[in-house]
Amino acid sequence: MAKMGRPKTDEPRCNQVMVRFTDKEYLKLKKYAEENNLTVTETVRKGVEQMMASKL
Repeated sequence: MAKMGRPKTDEPRCNQVMVRFTDKEYLKLKKYAEENNLTVTETVRKGVEQMMASKL
């Protein structure tokens, strides 16, 4: 029988960060994500990456 479940990855994502947003902030984030065909999580990750890249 074949293995079930998600395949293993070289870089597992096991660290969590919790952020609280106001309703207004969350709606702006969600709208941006939808307009760019991203999830909210992907949008936050890309934002963090851009901020870190601009510091270099």
